[in-house]
Formats: sequence, structure tokens, C-alpha cells
Amino acid sequence: MSLLVGKKAPSFSGTALIGGDISNLGPENAFKNINNEEFLGKWVCLFFYPLDFSLVCPTELIEFGNDYEEFKKLNCELISVSTDSQYSHLAWRTSHPNLKNLPYFMLSDITKNISRNFEILKEETGYALRGLYLIDPDGIIKYSVIQTEAIGRSSKETLRILKALQSGKFIPCNWEEGKETL
Repeated sequence: MSLLVGKKAPSFSGTALIGGDISNLGPENAFKNINNEEFLGKWVCLFFYPLDFSLVCPTELIEFGNDYEEFKKLNCELISVSTDSQYSHLAWRTSHPNLKNLPYFMLSDITKNISRNFEILKEETGYALRGLYLIDPDGIIKYSVIQTEAIGRSSKETLRILKALQSGKFIPCNWEEGKETL
């Protein structure tokens, strides 16, 4: 593994399930091809999760969805990624009551190339670990965290880190918005 922080983020592209209410959309209107180039000029929170239809993953997706407007205020686009197909994303979102209206893209990495390029593919299982990358408007990775499948991440902590990065200052441990910087 190499260190990705401080480097240009690997290119990514693929078919994503769109955000918002998909209850009345058929597959022909529910998907969009997206790529990293269209997000230049914005911050991107690209977060990988292992599998659709699992235990921990929906808790994260829901919480990031609950904080979506806060991310948008910070000029940050949320994009979730798993190695499941876009059709699996659609089936999961339509069958899980708390996922029906997720406001952000769910990108399919069925080829596993995106996960490989971001160095979080767990080859023996064929899915990505929980990896999260904050990418600045110029496409540079400014923050990453990778953890095991069994532990969910905190959308609030991700927002705290994003605000710290956007401050452009040195930030002490346990800093919160409005507190003194270094």
C-alpha cells in the first residue's frame, strides 16, 4: 500500500443510483454515469462500504444522509461506493424504509477497480473495507481513514474533519468549530 493523502485522487467513474426519492422511478431513470471530473471545484466525501443488505452499512448511509445538507453547505458532495451493482443498490434502497430517500449518489464498483485504485479492496472477500476519503476541489486527497467491516464511521466526525481542513489552519486535538486554532 502506498500513502494516498496529499496525492491526486485516483480517477473514478461508473454507474450510480441517483439520490433522492426513487420510489416512482424505473431503472431507466434511476441511474446516472458519474466520474470524478464532474466534481472538480467541490469537496468530495467518497466513502466505501462493504455490502448492500448488511448490518452496519445502513446505519452509516442513513447518518450520512441525515447530515447531507450540512455537507452541501460546505460545498461537499457525498458519494457512497460498494462493489455491489447499481441494481443491488436500487433493490436495497427500495426495500429498506430508511434508505428510500438517501440524497446522494450510490456508485457501483462492480468491477472492483475503484476499490483497488483507492487501495481498500479486500481481495479474499471481494469487497471494499470501510474507507473514507475527503478530496479537495482540486482533486487532492486531504484525509483518509480505513477500518474493518464491523465498525461504522461517524458522519459528525467527518464533518468536523472537513471543517478543520477548510479552515486552512493548524488544528489541535479535539477541536470543534468555533474553538481556537493554532
